[in-house]
Amino acid sequence: MANKFLSTLFGKRKNQKAEASALEQAEPERGEPESGEAEQAEAGPSTPDQGGKVRAEPAPGSVGAAGTQATPEACEPEQQEPKPTEPEVAAPEVAAPGDARPQAPSPATITPADAATPAPESESEPEKKRGWFSRLRDGLSKSSNRLSEGVAAIFTKRKLDDEMLEDLHDLLITADLGVPAATRITDALARDKFDKDIAGDEVRAALAAEVAATLKPLEAPLDIDGAKRPHILLMVGVNGAGKTTTIGKLARKFADDGLKVVLAAGDTFRAAAIEQLQVWGERAGAPVVARAVGADAAGLAFDAVKQAQETGADVLMIDTAGRLQNKRELMDELAKIVRVIKKLDESAPHDVILTLDATVGQNALSQAEAFTDIAGVTGLVMTKLDGTARGGVLVALADKFALPIHYIGVGESVDDLQSFNADEFARALAGVDGVKP
Repeated sequence: MANKFLSTLFGKRKNQKAEASALEQAEPERGEPESGEAEQAEAGPSTPDQGGKVRAEPAPGSVGAAGTQATPEACEPEQQEPKPTEPEVAAPEVAAPGDARPQAPSPATITPADAATPAPESESEPEKKRGWFSRLRDGLSKSSNRLSEGVAAIFTKRKLDDEMLEDLHDLLITADLGVPAATRITDALARDKFDKDIAGDEVRAALAAEVAATLKPLEAPLDIDGAKRPHILLMVGVNGAGKTTTIGKLARKFADDGLKVVLAAGDTFRAAAIEQLQVWGERAGAPVVARAVGADAAGLAFDAVKQAQETGADVLMIDTAGRLQNKRELMDELAKIVRVIKKLDESAPHDVILTLDATVGQNALSQAEAFTDIAGVTGLVMTKLDGTARGGVLVALADKFALPIHYIGVGESVDDLQSFNADEFARALAGVDGVKP
């Protein structure tokens, strides 16, 4: 009995020593691969070995920082979660700084199109702020650059002499200012600056002063006489001068001023002209009197005057077919239109406005002469000054005909047709900014 007890006791002690030895051997195995377990945790959860239950208890302390209770698997989403979300939160703060929402929108709503939406608005603002003189200067840049470059090439010497004056005279003529204007400018320089030092800036200033002095008496805004209802405007000019477009722009301006406008599509030779005027009429809210292509233009004008009188219109603008001044039969038809209008209103047409294309240069002089003889032109509109280096022709027209200048155009939009201002035109043509000539 005693031997059996001793044998049992001895066996338990032996087993306890074996367990203690096994635990001592297992402890360094658990501590040595500490860094390896962390690397394995980043790649993904590891498969526990046979001693998983025993090793799972101390694992948290051996992998995390001191005092950390989270397992590597638990730490993984906390380390990776902020990475994709941080830039997504920053993006809406830049694109929409005024957003007061407590949380940023989901990444699906933050697209490049959303971020780019404000860009066109910021780019379009400078266009809205550009004034008329800025547009006029840009429109006349071809003319002013040609003059400025020519002046700079001529006035390389320091003292004004006969050779420089002759070269300047030729330059001004080729720029379509005409012989009278060129002579006045060179004579003024010779009188004040001959054999004296002179710079290109002084020449351009003298040019601007002479152009302004020539054109200032012809600066004539188109006034609608309220006592004449309707105030009848007969629009004439050759094909391609921009006559129909000018009518449409003026209709918009008159309508914006609160006037009741009626349009007459008197260019019955071209279907496109009738359609074009109808489009402008819709934009201006103005009724358009029109007939089929090929209809009698004089008869249409008669009907348009009657309708404008009966409806109490303030303004009636009558378009006419583009006529070449050397086509006698077409010019005779224009004279017939004038006679028919006078049957209903002896004082009409109250204005006969000739639309001239600046790109034709000196040919504008012969056009003005022919239309004045046939229809009695009372005023001018000069278009397409932005498409030519021949803007000086307006000065030549003023010298020869002294016709009032109502409007000039330097572009396609309604705002690019403005009442004529002699000082602004002279400065833009000569390339002089700031001080008036």
